[in-house]
Amino acid sequence: MPNESDRLERKGDKELKDVSEETAGQQVRASTPSPHRDNTPQASPPRLVSVEELMETAKGVTNMALAHEIMVNKDFQVKPTEIPEGSLEHRVKEIMHKVFWDRLEAQLNEDPPSYEHAIKLLGEIKETLLSFLLPGHGRLCSRIEEVLDLPLIQQQAENGVLNIGQLSQFVVEMMGSLCAPCRDEDVKKLKQITEIVPLLKAIFSVLDLMKVDMANFALKSIKPHLMQLSVEYERNKFQEFLEKQPNALDYTKKWLEETVKCLRETESCASASSDPPLHPLNVHNHAYIRLLRWDHASDPFPETVLMDQVRFLEMQQEAEWLVLLSSVLLIVYTTTGEAISGLPGLMETLKNTVSAMLTEMHTPSFSMQEALATIGEKLCVELSHCLSQHGFTSFSAESKSALKGQITAIIQSDNIVRKLMDSRIQSYLLAALESSQHKTPPPLPGGLAPVSRELKELSIRFSRLVNYNKLVFSPFYQKILQNILTPGESSSTET
Repeated sequence: MPNESDRLERKGDKELKDVSEETAGQQVRASTPSPHRDNTPQASPPRLVSVEELMETAKGVTNMALAHEIMVNKDFQVKPTEIPEGSLEHRVKEIMHKVFWDRLEAQLNEDPPSYEHAIKLLGEIKETLLSFLLPGHGRLCSRIEEVLDLPLIQQQAENGVLNIGQLSQFVVEMMGSLCAPCRDEDVKKLKQITEIVPLLKAIFSVLDLMKVDMANFALKSIKPHLMQLSVEYERNKFQEFLEKQPNALDYTKKWLEETVKCLRETESCASASSDPPLHPLNVHNHAYIRLLRWDHASDPFPETVLMDQVRFLEMQQEAEWLVLLSSVLLIVYTTTGEAISGLPGLMETLKNTVSAMLTEMHTPSFSMQEALATIGEKLCVELSHCLSQHGFTSFSAESKSALKGQITAIIQSDNIVRKLMDSRIQSYLLAALESSQHKTPPPLPGGLAPVSRELKELSIRFSRLVNYNKLVFSPFYQKILQNILTPGESSSTET
């Protein structure tokens, strides 16, 4: 049988090459002047690069992205390769495997049997079992070496006394000792197979799954110790990439420059002096907050956060969802007054109703106008029922109309309630970044109590992602900010 690990390795190399080529193409396009860079000076004139340099750079970027994913994705796992049913690769694999196993069965059915390929398979199985052993598995190692002694097995085959079935059963027993609990059922099924060739075939399938389990176990075990190594690795890889693509920080510079401009405009409105002093750390934190308002369709994402663009987009959408959810709940409580403030469970009921209606708000088919209108109708029904159930004055038609009108009005981005909730959520996330060094959560702004759990969870994920990004790219950020800010402002570097 073709060595499964070799096959997976060759396939992995092919996929890496494909990813590298795609990444290389993206970087070539990124290094070419575009309409988005009209106001951004180029760090250096474009230069021609060889294909070898391009592939080497792309491979470095791919490896950096993989290391980054392992660190920031707590659910990162190695998964078995799944070939689509009906694909050419799937058909070729089936044909090749069928030919191999048919050939093995024919050899074992010869008189006398030929064990050449069977012994090679036992050698592969032995190597795989040994690779699963930990330093404390000395007795298991000795046992495997003793039973799967290939020279001895070869002699037994030559003398016609080799018992492949007995060796296969030993292999199954060892697999049962070494496998993860989730594979117990798979190993149990192996014990029910009596024919040699189907058993060997099934053994290799389960061993492939055990390789994946071992890889994930190793990642989980060493992940706590990888932080500093990963930070240095990503930083060095990006530095190598920057040396070959000098304009690879253009979008990052533009991102920070625009943040400084926005802060100066804001500060100027509140201060009589022009261009008030800005602290690099404050600028940097506000820059990350701006990523939660990013126009992903038209504005290129900064290079230093590009690997996390999907994560920032997801958090941006979650923040927008929290803005609408908290806005609706605030309108409900300000409209109905004290009548419902002390009713147990009502807030959670209303929250679940609104949340369910806004779950798909970022899908193309979602209609915000229809959703808000439906939310208004449902809340009026629930409030009327709740008020009458607890002996309060019935919810009047005038109150219902006012509530529905205020809820549908938050579809406008400049709605007062919506802008207020958006500002408070952004302020809370900014405060979370500023307080992350002290490990103390910021106080919750008014009106956000109903969504406090979701908001705190979002702030934790946001802070962790931002802090890791700062660790990796802080030298690049410091240099850029020092060049943007005036000498007097940049004298205090970011810690």
